[in-house]
Order: sequence, then C-alpha cells, then structure tokens
Amino acid sequence: MTAITPHRRTLWIMLTCLGLGFTVSQGYRSVAALMAPAVQNEFGLLASDLGLFAASFHFAFGLPQILMGIGIDRYGIRRTVLFAMPLTIVGAVLSFLAPSFAWLVVAQVLIGMGCAPAFLVCTVFIAKRFRPQEFAAVSGLVLGVGGVGMLFTGSPLAWLIEHDSWRAGFVVLGIGSVFAMAAIYWQVQEEKNNPEPNQGQHTLPAGYPTRAEIWSEFKALILAPQTLGILLLGSMTYASFMTLRGLWLGPMLMQQLDFSLSEAGQVALAFSVLGLFSPPFFGRVSVHGLNRRRLIVQATVGTAVGYLVLAVSPSAWVSVVTCFLIALSGGYMVLQYADVRASYTPQQIGRAMALFTMSMFLGVAFMQGITGAVASWAQSQGWPIYRSVNLAIAVLLLIGALAFQRLPRAASMIAERSA
Repeated sequence: MTAITPHRRTLWIMLTCLGLGFTVSQGYRSVAALMAPAVQNEFGLLASDLGLFAASFHFAFGLPQILMGIGIDRYGIRRTVLFAMPLTIVGAVLSFLAPSFAWLVVAQVLIGMGCAPAFLVCTVFIAKRFRPQEFAAVSGLVLGVGGVGMLFTGSPLAWLIEHDSWRAGFVVLGIGSVFAMAAIYWQVQEEKNNPEPNQGQHTLPAGYPTRAEIWSEFKALILAPQTLGILLLGSMTYASFMTLRGLWLGPMLMQQLDFSLSEAGQVALAFSVLGLFSPPFFGRVSVHGLNRRRLIVQATVGTAVGYLVLAVSPSAWVSVVTCFLIALSGGYMVLQYADVRASYTPQQIGRAMALFTMSMFLGVAFMQGITGAVASWAQSQGWPIYRSVNLAIAVLLLIGALAFQRLPRAASMIAERSA
C-alpha cells in the first residue's frame, strides 16, 4: 500500500473540515421530516404550508449556487464558505425564537443561504486538488459521510422533540454550525495561485477573470446543448430522495401507517444509515461514457418504480422495505456528478458543478412545493394524501429520465471509452 504523503494528508484534513459544513447542512435540510407534525400543530398549518417550510431552505440553498461558483472562482473556497456560514447560525437562532410560521420560513431562507456553498466547495476542492480518476470515489465518500448529518434527524431528533420541542433541534444544529465554521477557519487554506484580496483596491491580478468574463462563461455553459438534459434530470433525482427523507417520510409513517414519533424516528435513522453506504459504493462503480448514462437512466426508472410501490402499497412493512431500498439505491446520484465532469472542459468544471448543484437544490424546492400542493389538493378531494404525493414523485422522476436520455449530450463524453 502506498504511504500517504504529508501533502495528501493535508488534503484529506481540509476536505474533512469542508465535509463538516456539508454534514451540518444535511441535518438542516432533513429536519422537516420529523419536525413537520409538531410545527403543523403549533402553528395550525395546512399540508401545502409544510411543503413551503421544507422547500424554503432548498430554494435559498439552490438559488445562489452560481453566485457561490463566482465567489469560489474569484475569492477561493475558504473565503466563500466562511462568508456564508454565519447566516446558518443566525437562522438557527431565529428558528429557535420564531414566534410565527412566517418567521420560521425567513429563518429557513437564512439557513439555506448560509449552507449554499457547503457541498459545492467540496466538489470543487475534489475536482481541483485530487486526481481526475479519484473524483467519483472521493465525491461518493463525501456524500456518504455527509449523510451523518441526517442521522441526527432520525431517532435523536424524535427523542428531542418528545422530551423538549422541535425548537431544540435548531439549537443543536446551530452549535454544529459554529464547530464546522471553526474547523474550516483553522484548517482550510486556499490554493497558492488563488490571490488574496488587495488591500484598499478593487482590481485583480492580470489574467484573473473579471465578473463580465465569468458571467459570459456561465451563459456559454447554460447554452451548451448537453446542459438542458443534465439539469432536468439533476433537478429530479436528489429532489425525490430529499422530498421523501426531508419532508414526507415522518408524516407518512405517522399519519398513514400509524407509527409513533419514536418509531418513525427509528425508521428515519435506519433510512439515513443505509444512505451512508450507497454513495461510496456507486462512487467505485467502474462505468464511463454511455454506459454510465444508461446506468443513471435505469437507476432513475427503478427509483420511480419504488415510489409507485409506495403509492399503491397498503402494507406498512412493504412501505418501510421500499423506503430502505430507495435509500440503498440513492447513491447512484454520484454518477451524475461524474457525468457532469466528463461533459465539460476542465476550465468549465467549477461553474458546471455550481450550475448542476443549483439545479439539484432548486429541484428539491420545486418538488417539495409541488408535492405540498398535491397533498392539499388530494386532501380537498378526499384522496389518500401520501399515495398522491408518491405518485407525483414517480411521474417527475420518469420525466427527468426521459429528458436525460433523449436530449443532446456532450461530444467529449460520448467519446469517453468504457473502462
């Protein structure tokens, strides 16, 4: 076995610290699954309001991704993430103190903006500092370890809600934000070729991209023929996972399947544990080019079938097992990041990752909002709420898979040979 050099050890320490920020963000984005019933009872909310509660984080997380990508390009990973992260602490405090649902939504927006660079900085760091052939495996590892944040929003959060309140969960996550921010401040360093801001000046060194040049490159990226299909599928896959785990899993278990809060917390915890192992596994799957795209489409269709089973199954054990299978298979989404990396030039990678990450989290906001509306409509019609929600998720996944398969793809990716 090759010894780990001091340089490699330093890279892993910095990635671990950046990963702490992503881990905390995973906790924030999945709290609604168990908080939703308590929040609904306290503020007298409709099902559509629950969709807004969960979606507001993801909308605020996804919308600034391009700006975060520009910030990383101009000012570096460390400065960008440290500039944004204090908003998570402010949002956590405001969530704890929120006197009304409107203030809670504002707090979720602040938290989402503060977490916006959390995963993007990890992917850009891996793309720039690790070898190209390591990208999928290391990204999968980060996704898996980041899922530790969702462990808190299983049984531990259920216990906290039962013995205190949903507000206490934000206290714990706020403390986590402080710890992650301190680790990044002390351990993460910028690349040597990333310039420090000039004191009292507004100019950048010669050859460094201007704002106009960066926006022009983003425009070219958006207009590239392969981008639409990539973004349409990207907006559906992770969104389906987080719409289930981050919003509807708890209410479905408790209201449709008659689980207690602690039982729902145990299922959510098991779901999260299974989700830890899936991304690292798929990160090591050796498929490339068209074979990788076929696997992505097949896995998406298979996941859609899982949601169809949830929509029609009258059995609690079938529903729980299906949820676990969805968690186990969800790691195939790391292959989408590898597809993005293969579909653009090395100079476009940072911006392409930002654009793709934006599509993922705006997709979560869109799907959680849509399913909230579907749930309210089904309730008004006297239809089963959670069957309607799962059916809607399945349909959206199939639309994304069809777009990804039928729309143009990158010539460079097509030429990539299978391993």
